[in-house]
Amino acid sequence: MIGSFKQQKVSENQNIDNGDDKMSHLPDCILHHILSFLPTKEAVATCILSKRWKFLWTSVPSIDFDDSLLYSSRGNIWHSHEVIHFMNFVERVLLLRDASSIKKFRLSCRVCFSASHVHEWVSAAIGHNVQELDLCLFVDEPFMLPSCVFDNASLKTVKFEMNCILQLPTYISFPCLQKLQLCLVTFPKGNSMQKLFSSCPSLEELAVLDCEWMNLSRITISIPSLKSLTIDDLPFCSVDDLRGCEIKIDAGNLTFFKYSGYLSNEIHLCDLSSSAFASIHIPIIRERRWQVACRTVKLFGGLKNVSSLRISSGTIKCLFLADDVLDHIPMFQNLTHLELSRGFENNFIGVLLEFLQFLPKLESLLFLEVDICNLCACYGTQYWAGPDNVIYNMLAFLFFLNTV
Repeated sequence: MIGSFKQQKVSENQNIDNGDDKMSHLPDCILHHILSFLPTKEAVATCILSKRWKFLWTSVPSIDFDDSLLYSSRGNIWHSHEVIHFMNFVERVLLLRDASSIKKFRLSCRVCFSASHVHEWVSAAIGHNVQELDLCLFVDEPFMLPSCVFDNASLKTVKFEMNCILQLPTYISFPCLQKLQLCLVTFPKGNSMQKLFSSCPSLEELAVLDCEWMNLSRITISIPSLKSLTIDDLPFCSVDDLRGCEIKIDAGNLTFFKYSGYLSNEIHLCDLSSSAFASIHIPIIRERRWQVACRTVKLFGGLKNVSSLRISSGTIKCLFLADDVLDHIPMFQNLTHLELSRGFENNFIGVLLEFLQFLPKLESLLFLEVDICNLCACYGTQYWAGPDNVIYNMLAFLFFLNTV
């Protein structure tokens, strides 16, 4: 037994001395998975390790091209030979790619140096049955993505981040798309955006971040499968212009809704279910007080059935900007959990107590991003001498616990 053990140890030491590469003996699928966590440039570089690794990179399931490396160390300065090197690298990787499918394809680059090449790269990737497409394109002039992007049965996740008008083809079909994120794009005139939302029968998550709606007068987001919707109109919306888009949201299965913005676009939210969680942030502004109050009340009308809600102090103040809209604030009969976020300005406690009167079933109140001790010190106990009401007593007790 001892002799056998010694022979085994000698054999292992010889394998180490001979440079035995145990990692190279792993199955291709495992090595592909490992390579998928590396930047594409580094994954390609593994081809020099040995014959075993020479062509492994050609079937890695994830590809990521990012030209920011060309100018990240020198601000926005980049040289033509570096751009040419980047373009040649992308074309070589796509040209030598085997016939296997691409699970995720990400391209982040400036389109200005060659829009035709970008068009070809995206088309080549789509030909490999991409499931997740992430395009971050910096555009100086109108640019249209290949039509094969919008008539696609393999895509499950799509992200478009483009500082230009999102030009859409006449035919759009995303039968399997589950997640869609639009960032920085300007929506085109006409009904093409309506057609886009209507062409995603399996969509579950939709995020519209810092997009321009100015070309649209009204649009309806009616997707029965939709579970999560995020609309962020900060900071690129116009604070002074109320002539935005009327956005009607009719998605009965929503479980998460988040809105941040100045309500330059008017949101008509069909009643959310009691199981939905909503998060609303409307910064307080001095102009357009009555209009903002009306739009805030209308938005809250669609939230009256929710059981959990997160709102900022500015949002609560917007509800009480105009006296003649108070009668239209809904009673939240199902709301049991309330979260208060962001800084609390002067006179906030007064409007908070007014708002709490519309929450007869409230059970828990959570303060986020706020120094409770400092807030209590600022307001003292002047607001806690109110009527014998469970909400008053609960709120006073919560403040007391946080100051002990």
